Amino acid sequence: MTQKQTTHSESDSESTTESPLETARRQLRTAASRTDVDDGVIERLKHPTRVVEVSIPLERDDGSVDVFTGYRAQHDDVRGPYKGGLRYHPEVNADECVGLAMWMTWKCAVMDIPFGGGKGGIVVDPKDLSDDEKERLTRRFAEEIRDEVGPSRDIPAPDMGTDAQTMAWFMDAYSMQEGETIPGVVTGKPPVIGGSYGREEAPGRSVAIVAREAIEYYDESLDDVSIAVQGYGSVGANAARLLDEWGADIVAVSDVNGGLYDPDGLQTQDVPSHKEEPEGVMRYDSSNTVSNEELLELDVDVLIPAAIGNVITADNAERIQADIIVEGANGPTTSTADTILHERGKHVIPDILANAGGVTVSYFEWLQDINRRTWSKERVNDELEEAMLDAWADVKAEVDGRDISWRDAAYVVALNRIGEAKEARGLWP
Repeated sequence: MTQKQTTHSESDSESTTESPLETARRQLRTAASRTDVDDGVIERLKHPTRVVEVSIPLERDDGSVDVFTGYRAQHDDVRGPYKGGLRYHPEVNADECVGLAMWMTWKCAVMDIPFGGGKGGIVVDPKDLSDDEKERLTRRFAEEIRDEVGPSRDIPAPDMGTDAQTMAWFMDAYSMQEGETIPGVVTGKPPVIGGSYGREEAPGRSVAIVAREAIEYYDESLDDVSIAVQGYGSVGANAARLLDEWGADIVAVSDVNGGLYDPDGLQTQDVPSHKEEPEGVMRYDSSNTVSNEELLELDVDVLIPAAIGNVITADNAERIQADIIVEGANGPTTSTADTILHERGKHVIPDILANAGGVTVSYFEWLQDINRRTWSKERVNDELEEAMLDAWADVKAEVDGRDISWRDAAYVVALNRIGEAKEARGLWP
């Protein structure tokens, strides 16, 4: 079944559980006041084009049948096909998907790549699924939303609870129904079936690049800064290891169970990432540990929240000691916390710039699939570096020229590009 969803009205008060949709709308409202984008465009951008909800029956390994709910939110496609991840998580809901799809619209515009924002997922705990069950669930989900996706319409990618194998199953199911192999329907696939080298590491690499540029912007040296990373998964571990390689001291890392802290610096290559050993950070060393909450408040120069959303809130923003916060996760800072940090002179580099490496290399993968031509990992990394530095320069120009926050500057860049595209295309009919 498919149906269009109606989003909830915007709330005027924040709680520590502010939804991605509430945060995204607040950020849009703030940034809109700093641009000349038409009010009608801003009003349109508060709402998704559509949200599709589907029921997904799954035959379990024991022969019983469960029914799960899946979503695909498509926010705006004025600059190109919808683009965004699929997450498998028990707290997936329509509003979350809409909010994350909005962030993808801004992210693609900040990076100046020809995509709009999409997001989706299934309400399920992937830990409760066997590999065979996850495959069957993915294939049925692909069939249920097949009319909504496609390489020129909407291109999913991995997200929380999904990975390259999930994308391979999705691509195969879609291709079988279409009667031809269509690798460009998803990104984040294994390279052997059209995936891009460097895609998995790309979000962490972009976080590291942006952190490096921010440190230099504020007249610091990588060799002299201390960095704490919350979330030692794909984004956090890759960012930490790259920054470590470049000379920074990574003094704290964590996973869902807690973190390690060493003021003299950790050997990040030795600490297992979530992929290498799920929830293995604390098992690696239990001699000097901190909780995830304590890690956020450590006396460090740079903080990288790279785990989940809503970890920096009105409740702890006053205790954040890092001067630079580089958002590796989507929406780790609530709106009120963002205001508090700005008033305290803390510099928050937003997720729509910092972790945009994932969608950028997804764009590279999409190009490779269309052209049936594989890029080397070196080319991917070089192209990503160039793209991130261009985006950084565009956002930095707004920060310097307008004396505004990094988040507002990123939104100004994004909204101006989206506004120009909507003005050029007009409103039909």
